[in-house]
Amino acid sequence: MKLNSLFLIAGLLLAGCAKQPIDRPVALVTPPQPQQMLLEEAPKGIYGGYIHDSASIYGVDETLVKAIIQVESGYNPSVVSKSNAVGLMQLKASTAGRDAYRLKGRYGQPSVRDLKDPATNIDLGTAYISILQRQLSGIKNQETLRYAIAVAYVNGAGALLRSFSSDRDYAITKINQLTPEQFSRHIQEKHPQPQAPRYLWKVKNAYLAMR
Repeated sequence: MKLNSLFLIAGLLLAGCAKQPIDRPVALVTPPQPQQMLLEEAPKGIYGGYIHDSASIYGVDETLVKAIIQVESGYNPSVVSKSNAVGLMQLKASTAGRDAYRLKGRYGQPSVRDLKDPATNIDLGTAYISILQRQLSGIKNQETLRYAIAVAYVNGAGALLRSFSSDRDYAITKINQLTPEQFSRHIQEKHPQPQAPRYLWKVKNAYLAMR
């Protein structure tokens, strides 16, 4: 009897343990916030139409526009930098903004409020890229041209060309003698602004990720 009782008690204990939940660590996943989701979906969502239309109007590589927006603002239209660059494409009203206005046959420059509007910012930023594209016309390799536009976007076409020669035509000739990889190496070693090679690297990676 005693032995049977012991078996009965042991069985009851094992059955009770089997019903107890086993404590396991639970991975805590923070759901994406609405603003985060908005920015992540922006390239194919609410800003995609603006980008596509502007790229078509100005004859600019649509993916390059997207890559520059990603690097400049992370698709946040309200960003204002310490140097007063505003919005998605981080335009300065008195420089790129004024140049884009002139291309469009307008006088003056956009306001901060204008540049915080996504449609306006993308339109003016893409217009500015088309200006740089024209200033760098003559570069034959399309990949090298894309790299050159990216570098010029952050530091100007003049600074880029002067890193090759003070004569524009000769600078273009020298660029055309380089592969895209050699051009990138030149920017890393010869461009007067240290941010230029970092910026080019970021835009190249963003471009490849979005293609």
